[in-house]
Amino acid sequence: MQQPDIDLSTTYMGIELKNPIVPSSGPMSREIGVVRELEDHGASAIVLHSLFEEQINHEARELAHFLEHGTESYAEALSYFPEPEIFCLGPEEYLEHLRRIKEAVGMPVIGSLNGVTSGGWTDYARKMEQAGADALELNIYHIPTDPDIDSRSVESLYVEILKEVKSKVKIPVAVKLSPFFSSLASMAKQLDDAGANALVLFNRFYQPDIDLETLEVFPNLVLSSHHEARLPLRWIAILYNKINASLAATTGIDSAPDVIKMLLAGADVTMVCSTIIRHGPRRIKELLQGTRQWMEEREYESIEQLKGSMSHSHCSDPSAFERANYMRALNTYRKDADPIPGKPKPLRPPGRAL
Repeated sequence: MQQPDIDLSTTYMGIELKNPIVPSSGPMSREIGVVRELEDHGASAIVLHSLFEEQINHEARELAHFLEHGTESYAEALSYFPEPEIFCLGPEEYLEHLRRIKEAVGMPVIGSLNGVTSGGWTDYARKMEQAGADALELNIYHIPTDPDIDSRSVESLYVEILKEVKSKVKIPVAVKLSPFFSSLASMAKQLDDAGANALVLFNRFYQPDIDLETLEVFPNLVLSSHHEARLPLRWIAILYNKINASLAATTGIDSAPDVIKMLLAGADVTMVCSTIIRHGPRRIKELLQGTRQWMEEREYESIEQLKGSMSHSHCSDPSAFERANYMRALNTYRKDADPIPGKPKPLRPPGRAL
């Protein structure tokens, strides 16, 4: 009997996608040719690299400086608009780049807006929509360093920015979250109530390092690893069916098993970046082939059939996602244990030291 075709389609923020593999915000989207290649290898949508609040404010300051400089002597200076200094892609260049990508590919294009304050930079949400973005990803990259700012103020900032952006656009808006809230489930619910169409779990804050030769602090970019996928896996499983917003998994998704686990936990899409940087755009095809093969072997017919079946609310042992499993994990650890779930090696006899 012929095996029926596997339906890999999914829905994210109300947008129908042909499969759950979406290149996340990163350097891949800076070249139109690379974006085309990602689509050719099966990407169902793409999140563009971010337009930063600092870029928008930088251009505004530059423009103000040139408009004001010398106006006491030369009235014609009021109509002089110089070429802006390049700070990555300036805001207008970013919007033009978005337009060109929309013309070059058939898949949905998601703009990314990165900021940390409420203000005029959020006006670019509307400009991205006008440039053709099918949706927006709001990346609120905020590290509260002032000990006088409490957690409630931080949470309010996220909700305020989301509401401000939502008031300016009609397209769906996703919020990319960090895992560092004191009550992540509550924060997710607040954003859901404020109108977030999706939550992207998780933002991966790049940590600084110290150069021991120069004694300088410098940014150190390290690509994500497979083991980092466990944090978004856990929280997607917990939030599944508890909020209305779509759920996107990102960070540590390196292989087809990682994709499948996220879908089983309840993700609508899996967003990938580091694995594409390591292996190239063809990695998307490999992820899709591996996912399809796993589903065929277990007679799954569609993504919707497996989605969320191992979530907190659906799995046979919900405590596996909670504190109850913590002591068990520590007590059963052994260095040479098989890391593949479902194939544990025999444990040491009780009382034997690790």
